[in-house]
Amino acid sequence: MTDFEEFIEVKGARVHNLKDIDVRIPREKLVVITGLSGSGKSSLAFDTIYAEGQRRYIETFSAYARQFLGGLERPDVDKIDGLSPVIAIEQKTTSKSPRSTVGTITEIYDFLRLLYARAADAYSFNTGEKMVSYSDEQIRELILSSFAGQRINILAPVVKSRKGHYRELFEQIAKQGFIKVRVDGELLDLQKGMKVDRYKTHDIEIVVDRLAVSADADLEKRLAESINTAMYSGNDTLMVLAEGETEPRYFSRDLMCPTTGISYPSPEPNTFSFNSPKGMCDECNGLGHTYEINEKKIFPNRKLSISGGGIAPLGEYKKSWAFKQLETIARRFNFELTDPIENIPEEAMEIILRGGEERFTLDSKSLGVKREYSIDYEGIANFIRSQFSSSDSTSIKRWAKEYMDKIQCPECKGSRLKKASLNFKIGNKNIAELAALDIAELATFFKGLENTLEGNQKIIAEEIIKEISSRVQFLLDVGLDYLSLNRSSKSLSGGEAQRIRLATQIGSQLVGVLYILDEPSIGLHQR
Repeated sequence: MTDFEEFIEVKGARVHNLKDIDVRIPREKLVVITGLSGSGKSSLAFDTIYAEGQRRYIETFSAYARQFLGGLERPDVDKIDGLSPVIAIEQKTTSKSPRSTVGTITEIYDFLRLLYARAADAYSFNTGEKMVSYSDEQIRELILSSFAGQRINILAPVVKSRKGHYRELFEQIAKQGFIKVRVDGELLDLQKGMKVDRYKTHDIEIVVDRLAVSADADLEKRLAESINTAMYSGNDTLMVLAEGETEPRYFSRDLMCPTTGISYPSPEPNTFSFNSPKGMCDECNGLGHTYEINEKKIFPNRKLSISGGGIAPLGEYKKSWAFKQLETIARRFNFELTDPIENIPEEAMEIILRGGEERFTLDSKSLGVKREYSIDYEGIANFIRSQFSSSDSTSIKRWAKEYMDKIQCPECKGSRLKKASLNFKIGNKNIAELAALDIAELATFFKGLENTLEGNQKIIAEEIIKEISSRVQFLLDVGLDYLSLNRSSKSLSGGEAQRIRLATQIGSQLVGVLYILDEPSIGLHQR
């Protein structure tokens, strides 16, 4: 074996404060470079060995590719022999993005998303029942067997628990050739100009067909056509209502609750991603937290008056539209802007905070006539909220945050995902519950998981579980058993972030690579 296969030889290194040094570093060994601060450790490891390795790699690219990467200066060294492909893992924190977590950095969460999309069982968030999905052929067979000898209505749901008068919808349904609809449980004939109460929530279904179920070849053909039409109009869901009954039975090509009829779209990896509109919670946009107005920050001292600066976002009295509106509100509720805020009536405080519209008339003391006033005020809380959510200016958002508190999202409870995504389970746990486990608990969970899966589910999940288990083991090997996958990358210390990147690199299973680490033990907890 030649020296180049056993050692990396550096001759005449003069980078920064290195004084023409020669060094032989054994290959395929863990080598520690130690010394006083400023002695040239990083100059040797990063600015000499890593810089030369990176330069040589980039030189293998075409001249066309190199023009986009920029030229790398050759380090001040006479010769380096036996150099492998080199990867530097420096001591610095990872992404500052609030969407970046331990799971996304290590890519374990990506494999979890794939596992849940392919092998999880879906459950109804209304009843807790296991969701079912059918093919058109299965639906036809179920209708023929379950409703044999009965007269049935095949319905296509088009509106579910939404407000509106739906006049245009009824006109559109009539143009398609349908003559009956079911509105809020009542079968009605379609009529010209038909509409419903726009201020109430409604359920509307199209009556696609009415037929008597029997073992007849012609009926089976008609039923298949009706199922296809109902699925098209009802967005892959239909209902069957037997004559004389009030509760319909639901059928869907998608995952569906057999009792309530709610359906989930077919799962895909993005269904479980808090960075995708398909999976992220609509309330917090996948961040797990929201901001809400804190009244104590808006009115920090209720003994102050409005004109004396009692409303913190407005400051002291000035001639502006906002203060003119506050003067109008004061006339309406019979108080002065110089009164302490604690003495202002509750109704007035509600309008000041949440806004309102009102017209009123008062007697003018000076003119002896009635004057008309108009309140049209957005409300301080609403204004702050709108500036925070819609402004493109960072400084305005920062200003709005001064009067808000960061709270856990009330919709997803910090899990970042939609309700439907949280009702897919493997081993009786949803993906957010797995992400909340620490790495040691996660390793234990996956060790016992293969024994609980059966049939196709086990075959599909087997390879994915192997990949997840190996990556989890790498994190255990670098001493990060106490972290969880949902831990924000912003909260990691430099040493933790570096070890995570090291575990990710080891997971790539490259052979013969030279890894250079910068103070890998910094920021870690003592054992």
